[in-house]
Amino acid sequence: MSMNIHTAVICTLLALGGCSKEAAQTAPPEPRTEGDAIIFPAPDQAPRLALKNVQYEPAPNVRLNGRLVWDEDHTVRVYSPFAGHVTRILVEPGARVRKGQTLAVLGSPEFGQAQADARRAETDLRLAETNLQRQKELESYGVAPRKDLQAAEAEHARMRSELERARGRVRLYGGNTSAIDQSFSISSPIDGVVVEKNINPGQQVRPDQNTSGTPSLFVVTDPTHLWAILDTSEKDLPTLAVGKSVTIKTPVYPDADFTASVASISDFLDPSTRTLKVRATINNANRRLKAEMFITGEIEARQAKSMQIPAKAVYFQGGKHYVFTEDGPGRFTRREVRVGEEHDGTASIVYGVQEGQKIVADDVLMLQQMLQPRRVQK
Repeated sequence: MSMNIHTAVICTLLALGGCSKEAAQTAPPEPRTEGDAIIFPAPDQAPRLALKNVQYEPAPNVRLNGRLVWDEDHTVRVYSPFAGHVTRILVEPGARVRKGQTLAVLGSPEFGQAQADARRAETDLRLAETNLQRQKELESYGVAPRKDLQAAEAEHARMRSELERARGRVRLYGGNTSAIDQSFSISSPIDGVVVEKNINPGQQVRPDQNTSGTPSLFVVTDPTHLWAILDTSEKDLPTLAVGKSVTIKTPVYPDADFTASVASISDFLDPSTRTLKVRATINNANRRLKAEMFITGEIEARQAKSMQIPAKAVYFQGGKHYVFTEDGPGRFTRREVRVGEEHDGTASIVYGVQEGQKIVADDVLMLQQMLQPRRVQK
């Protein structure tokens, strides 16, 4: 029995050895290399690779991410020029206001002092007028010297200037000089909508709040004007120019495009993100867009048409860019290329390939690994 088992094992090993030898004899030949080319002797055994014809196509638009903010040319942040406490608040966020409309009222001794100065200047001017008239009469009768008349005239002119200054200060802030009521009205400098209110009844306010980082009492803006603040990289700079049109898109309105115009381009890069800020103005007459919305901006590329290929068809090695082209059944050649602009997974090729050539659109690193070891062995 033992002898039969031993014999069977030997026969099995001999059979397996014969199969391995047969398999080795029938294994397909390995691909070979000729310079930068990989050649599969049996084309049907070449890997199945995604191929794409190189052709001239319209260059894709440059896409920038950003957000909407209030147009600062049509926005004011309202502070109080006088210290005081809030006695009345007349508007709430969302209210439409006109230029000069009162937003809130303060009880302000400081403003009362400005009113009192104007009233005192009126009194001083009347006194100066009376004195001037008296000096004129005395001088006409030869009783008073000429220098006294000249002093009275100078005092009268000084009092008139002081009255104009005192009245002008009160009028500048929308007050009146008819009464000393210490009631100061905070008014809107523009027509617009109140979009922010940071004031409460009884609150104490000071004029230095506008420099201490404290939020403004009110923010009034014209919502029909917005700014788009877009982020861009260095490579997009040649595409940008002041006055160039930008198409604004937002996920809120997927089927709608809004037109903006580039107003300014930052003169420096953000050192942490390596991006530049681009500001564009938008006419938001229909008020569909809202401040702080996230948006994308699309700008037409510089070139009308260029050779476009998938960005993943290009790989970088040794300071150069390469692609693989199919030059016949089972033959793939590595070619150096110069890459232009790249956007949304598409790269433009300046030179290195020709229109109509077939390039490998994916798995290029697999071919590079097949090529590199063989080049090293040489």
